[in-house]
Amino acid sequence: MEDVPEGSFFKNIRVYWLAFIAYWGIILFGYDTGAVVSSNYFLASFGLINSDGTTNTSKSNAVSSNVVSVLQAGAFFGALGSSPISAKIGRRLTLGIFTVVFCVGAILTTVAEPVTGLGKIYAGRVISGVGIGAISAVAPAYVSECSPKEVRGRITGCFQIMVAVGVMLSYFINYGIGIHIATGPNIWRIPFGFQLVPAGVLLFGLLTLKESPRFLASVGRNEEALVNLAYLRRSSPESPEIRHELAEIEAAIFEEMEARKALGLKEVFLGKGNFIRFFIAFFIFFLQQWAGQNSVNYYAPQIFAAIGFTARRNSLLASGIYGVVKVIATALFIFFFVESLGRKLSLFISAVGMGTLFFIIGAILKTHPPPAVPSGQPPPTNPPPASKAMAAMLYIYVCFYSMGWGPLPWVYVSDIFSTGTRHHGLALASASQWLWNFVVSKITPSLVTRLGYKIFLVFASINIGAMAVFAMLIPETKGRSLEEMDVIFGSISSEQRQVDIDKREQEFNGHQATSIHSSDRKV
Repeated sequence: MEDVPEGSFFKNIRVYWLAFIAYWGIILFGYDTGAVVSSNYFLASFGLINSDGTTNTSKSNAVSSNVVSVLQAGAFFGALGSSPISAKIGRRLTLGIFTVVFCVGAILTTVAEPVTGLGKIYAGRVISGVGIGAISAVAPAYVSECSPKEVRGRITGCFQIMVAVGVMLSYFINYGIGIHIATGPNIWRIPFGFQLVPAGVLLFGLLTLKESPRFLASVGRNEEALVNLAYLRRSSPESPEIRHELAEIEAAIFEEMEARKALGLKEVFLGKGNFIRFFIAFFIFFLQQWAGQNSVNYYAPQIFAAIGFTARRNSLLASGIYGVVKVIATALFIFFFVESLGRKLSLFISAVGMGTLFFIIGAILKTHPPPAVPSGQPPPTNPPPASKAMAAMLYIYVCFYSMGWGPLPWVYVSDIFSTGTRHHGLALASASQWLWNFVVSKITPSLVTRLGYKIFLVFASINIGAMAVFAMLIPETKGRSLEEMDVIFGSISSEQRQVDIDKREQEFNGHQATSIHSSDRKV
């Protein structure tokens, strides 16, 4: 195999392709945040309209939050359950299995009928959640393990681009349905059924990918690991750079196995340098979910209605524009800034920017609340100037979110774990994300109803008081290899790591020399 020179545009094309395929499952992650439960026909179909024609707010909030939150409940268990499966059979096959699980749930929600079908929707969402939870844990681990350190942040960060694309698709599909379909079960069957498109792309795309070299090395399949690593780097298996990278991987795995030899699974979580990594993985997603972004995500039409976009068409269109801004901002950051600004500074700027804008939105909503719409009259089609200002603040807010606390928790958590603990770490991180996602999505409708403008002040305080401080306390990981994380977090000294790498390289060279000598004798 001819080596592709360093710096070539196509040097990492196979890694980008791997990420592109693996992250089709992450489109599902974003897409399933679409709030399909706000249409009048959906509410009427499942008994959420009072006899006088008004919406039963308490029941509507309950069903709305249930349809969203049961997905998170299933995803929590899917994320945790993926860890032992991924460790046993590998990242690629695990993604395939849980994509099939997701499809079963998607089909169930799609065929749900009016009046009696709410149970099928709940059950389908739980099953889909199990699939999405596992995919959200395994996909970033798979991508991170296959990516070179020079572009790992950019490639891993594509996770959030795909989330944003999924969210945007859900908004515009809801918008299209909202203006073209007034009644009938297609109001939920079309958006639920569309989930099968990205799921199908992922399922068939996996057939074109190879297993993670780091997983193969961790289970003793070193020759396969060498071949797959060379394939992904578009280099020869005999390349010194490839052999050095594999030597570093094997050295880290050997050190980890030696450290765990007497302690077993306990060492995974409590071993030297490990506990702080698991704590960061759990806490970073706790903070991300309380940043306020997902409340806007899940209930964007309701949020925009609350700040004055009362006409359903206006609120859905404003939500769609919000989704477009999010995709563009995330893509710009991932492709141009994630490897230059670094993780810490990006997270800090993101938190301060989001918090400041939430304070502004809360203040405007307090001083210029949207005018009440008289009973029986249609809502105005042109929102007041204060509402437009708040919408503009939300659009700027999502730009700050997209440059830090949107993509970087996934990048950072994918960075910090060793090969032997990465599937456990990503499973815990994903489970934390889904756990707090469940809590936030469950209570958001009630918070919007009860707190009004104060909900933005609560999120603003969390952004600046907790998230900005947290960003300054964690170590920087930009430009460091995955194996160097053991040194950063104190699991091993840099001197001992170099000794272990040199030993592995000597073993490689000795094996290669023996193979050449044997070939010469045969000739």
